[in-house]
Amino acid sequence: MSGAAPGEPDDRVPLDLLDAATLHRRARLVGAGGLIVAAAFGGLVGLLGGRVAGVLAAAVVAVPLLLLAWGEARRRSWLAGSVVTVRAFGSRVVDLHQADRLDLLVTDMRGSRTVGLLAGGPPRGKTVNVALAMYAGSGGRALGILPLRRLADALAGTGDARGLVLSELLVAELRAEARGESLGDRPLYRLASLAPAGRLAQRLHPDAVSRFVATLD
Repeated sequence: MSGAAPGEPDDRVPLDLLDAATLHRRARLVGAGGLIVAAAFGGLVGLLGGRVAGVLAAAVVAVPLLLLAWGEARRRSWLAGSVVTVRAFGSRVVDLHQADRLDLLVTDMRGSRTVGLLAGGPPRGKTVNVALAMYAGSGGRALGILPLRRLADALAGTGDARGLVLSELLVAELRAEARGESLGDRPLYRLASLAPAGRLAQRLHPDAVSRFVATLD
């Protein structure tokens, strides 16, 4: 569905790393896993405290996990000009040109590492996390050429040193892809590999990112 007013061009560029079918499949797995955990926990509590206590315990566990699954299935993100919008239950909106927080976040979950752009600030003081690339072992995927190009342009227009560094990183990623470099030689993969293991989520220090980008062609 277009977000542009009638008669106006829609410059919205999707920033979804995973397609809708994959998101729905992941959501179903999360939901099914949540129901199994809730049933097991409820059964245990029920043995000790009775049927009512077991049902309540199962509901307390199941409801948040089912909401998480639902939000995963609904999640969509896009860029329009310099404004990033991430929608799940509600919408989080950040204008990159006014952002007061710009960082790279690496999450490590079940052997899969995701490099995300963490941006926060006006117009609503919210924070959004846009997945730039996801890797598992020697395979993975990154955002397409157009989304990365538009993000790089938007970050270059921030007038902020952090934004310029991140813009150069995305441009280097595009150049590496255009040269046909292997996945392991591309900047985003190398950054994901450099992050220490054993942490669910970690923010890469801006100075470390700057030094890394300075070594790129």
